[in-house]
Amino acid sequence: MGLFRGENMNEDSIKQWIKDNKLKKKQTDKEKIKSLIKSSENNVEVVKNINLNENSSTIIFREIYESIRQLGEACWLLKGYESSTHEASLESLKELDIKNKVKLNHLDRYRKIRNDANYQGFQTTVEQAKEILEFWDLCGKDIIDHIRNKLP
Repeated sequence: MGLFRGENMNEDSIKQWIKDNKLKKKQTDKEKIKSLIKSSENNVEVVKNINLNENSSTIIFREIYESIRQLGEACWLLKGYESSTHEASLESLKELDIKNKVKLNHLDRYRKIRNDANYQGFQTTVEQAKEILEFWDLCGKDIIDHIRNKLP
């Protein structure tokens, strides 16, 4: 279950996250938001040029995940906060009203797969890499458009 225990973000939840050091108040930084979007897009563009196989699946998965996480961070910055955890970064994306909103429910599982790869040395499968690439293809542009449309 997400940081908001299945509920939408509200002021009480945000205050609790601040208290728990998962968020901190931060001035909206338009240039940092743009930089996060650009970095995310560039990263995906490069990764999509890597031949997907058993040897590259973990690299591809981790890098697409990181691009998604950067967009989550950009969402928090739009709201005047900075997240200190991946869980918090991804949670901000779950609030977005995008075409394939149901796909956003996979974000926490992607975080766990990435953690297993990074901290336990697990190899992600070709299928897992294909799945996160599909997520990006279905949701990435909508998320980016949403963020750009909200820029001050």
